[in-house]
Amino acid sequence: MNRCRLVLAAYILLLVTSVSPRAQDKPEYRPPDDVAFRKASIVSEGTRMVAEVFALKRNEDKPLPTIIMCHGWGGLAAQLRPDAVAFARAGYFVVAFDYRGWGQSDGRLLLVKPATKGKSGAPFTAEVKEVREVVDPLDQTTDLLNVIHWVQGEKQCNKRIGLWGSSYSGGHVVYAAQRDPRVRATVSQVPALDSRWVLLGPGRRQTFMEATKRARGEIGYPAPGVKLGNLRGAPIRERLMNYAPVEEMDKAPKCAMLFVIAEKEELFNNKDHGIKAHERARGPKKLVTIPGITHYDIYGPARAQAQKLAIEWYDQHLMVAASK
Repeated sequence: MNRCRLVLAAYILLLVTSVSPRAQDKPEYRPPDDVAFRKASIVSEGTRMVAEVFALKRNEDKPLPTIIMCHGWGGLAAQLRPDAVAFARAGYFVVAFDYRGWGQSDGRLLLVKPATKGKSGAPFTAEVKEVREVVDPLDQTTDLLNVIHWVQGEKQCNKRIGLWGSSYSGGHVVYAAQRDPRVRATVSQVPALDSRWVLLGPGRRQTFMEATKRARGEIGYPAPGVKLGNLRGAPIRERLMNYAPVEEMDKAPKCAMLFVIAEKEELFNNKDHGIKAHERARGPKKLVTIPGITHYDIYGPARAQAQKLAIEWYDQHLMVAASK
């Protein structure tokens, strides 16, 4: 009996690692000499996420204003390191993380077939598969909210919390601020704040059809990393249809919000996203349009400018407040 369980456990491990990009780790990251770096584990609804934590070495023993960073559609925390280092050098305690099912984080486990269970609540052995590299904004924002909870227990966090998001996560940080009053400031660069496009035109039929089939067990989750155009990660459309933080701007009346948009934004209309959100925001707010750039230029020629704008905003609403 024990041998059978060991074989089944080995099979589960093989099944999980065979679909996970974590099996092919890149060389260990080496931060700049002046920056302290470590990894941490954060639990979101029972699933382990991996976070990357940054601070200047000379600030390692000091409570600091804190910036939590989250990546956009199909991104990874590792891609945020240049920005995290810039924020750490500006005097902040910085946390970036991978959503569940992305990068180094574990994914939710689903039963492949009904399991044989013993007493209620007791451990049991089952055949499972892992949900990886799909885009579910309600799950991702839950992960972000749990990172906010987690960071409250860090000695270096002085409880002045700022959130940073780009592209799809530019909406996530607003969504989180609407639900957690501990968030003092947000930065949303080239943000998408309304996913109800899944209900437009022929997409409406596809969205409801997929939702019905998934609820009836006729389809599961998409394979890891399925592409949507140039974006990595298939959308869970019935979740996107309920995600529109631009409609809830009144829920964060005290949060200071900065929106940085691209003049030549090509993925969506700024008037329906960053501009509308700025108009509706009730607390301290600012809208900056970077001239001449497209959406992805924010990660290239405009990256340094975007970092400077973010640091100035956090300095005004986190650092100055912290010094009072």
